[in-house]
Amino acid sequence: MEQSPRIAVIDYGIGNLRSVAKAVEAAGGDVRIITRIEEAAGASGLVLPGVGALTDCVSALKSSGLDAAVRDWIAADRPFLGVCLGLQALFEFSEEADTEGLGIFPGKVVRFRLPAEFKVPHMGWNTVRFTQPNSPLTAGLATEGEAFYFVHSYYCVPADPALTLAECDYGVKFTAAIARGRCFATQFHPEKSQAKGIALYRNFVSFAAQG
Repeated sequence: MEQSPRIAVIDYGIGNLRSVAKAVEAAGGDVRIITRIEEAAGASGLVLPGVGALTDCVSALKSSGLDAAVRDWIAADRPFLGVCLGLQALFEFSEEADTEGLGIFPGKVVRFRLPAEFKVPHMGWNTVRFTQPNSPLTAGLATEGEAFYFVHSYYCVPADPALTLAECDYGVKFTAAIARGRCFATQFHPEKSQAKGIALYRNFVSFAAQG
């Protein structure tokens, strides 16, 4: 029987860790929850989940030394998936409490500034448009019209538009996912997005298994 690829899921003390871990398992991954990068030895992929405040996320990563581990993992072009705050943390700066991010990608995270009819946070289902053709993360998904679940008040503005993997409209067009090499990250929550979300996790697990 073929062995499931080992996927390390970072536990930094906050976030939607359990639901992400269960979703990755449902997608065929052999999940290892880690608090130190040494525990990721032998892992084919690394997942950084997150809900809540970005300041807490970045602070926890830095205090544990996992910030450097995430940078090194992505710099080595190893399969990585960030979710929600796990996307926002990759950029240089966020307007949320003037937080300095990990600076892996140039760009910033800004708050929604929308007309009164748009509630903030942006919460619930919304459709996305995938903008990078033939991305392994989106295999089997429609280019336009797939719906995913969002919960966020801030969104990423990459300095390089080519980094964007998916766009979403909520009073303004914003980056809903990014991809560069083997690094992927989504603003939406695949683990809350039912079958389409599991399909996305399955794509990541399969991609990570390829080595």
